[in-house]
Amino acid sequence: MPLARSLARRYIGAREPLDDLQQVASLGLLKAIDRFQPAQGNAFSSFAVPTILGELKRYFRDYGWSAHVPRGAQEAALKVERAQQRLAGASGRSPSVAELAEHLEWSVEQVLEALEAGSAHHSISLETPTEADGEDHQTLGDSIGVTDRELESLEESLSFAAAARALDKREQRVLALRFVEDRTQSEIAAILGVSQMQVSRILRRAIERLRRELDSGEPPSFDEGGAPPGARRPPIGPEPAP
Repeated sequence: MPLARSLARRYIGAREPLDDLQQVASLGLLKAIDRFQPAQGNAFSSFAVPTILGELKRYFRDYGWSAHVPRGAQEAALKVERAQQRLAGASGRSPSVAELAEHLEWSVEQVLEALEAGSAHHSISLETPTEADGEDHQTLGDSIGVTDRELESLEESLSFAAAARALDKREQRVLALRFVEDRTQSEIAAILGVSQMQVSRILRRAIERLRRELDSGEPPSFDEGGAPPGARRPPIGPEPAP
């Protein structure tokens, strides 16, 4: 049992509970006892060590993954992890992907796939507390993501769109030319064939109607054709003269 516990402690840094590792190592010890043949003249420890280590590695391969990963991808990830440890121990720094590929005689793509698979080996709970100052303790989940500003303004956008439908077609078009296409009043006047003064009056009237619709707090009602009651429907064809 001391031998089994000693071998289990080698993997303490793998984020698995030591009790679980010792149970796996004990199971490997029992298997070594069952399979050992004293008549061959070998020391029991020489036979038990690889058997226990094999049981520990099998545990990590089959049960130590937070997500399901194919067996081949698991083995590749473990090979890359061992290569990282060897190269880092020799050079004193983390090896690059190219160095790992050269060491393993793999392609860079194979190393990248193995590293990606290795990221599924362990997961961290979103409820894990983070180191934050003050009494307001935050979790990892609180620090992920950002506030969607567009979502915050969605209600206002929907209200504005509903209010805009209360305008007639000419007012809608003038507003679109001015605030969506960012055209000047002179350019709008040239497009519609009216004077700049008329464009200014249309803009002022449309903005006032929008403000009234938004201040009312009630969505405008529409007839079957999609126009508000009493709204002037422009005739089909070219823009009429003012």
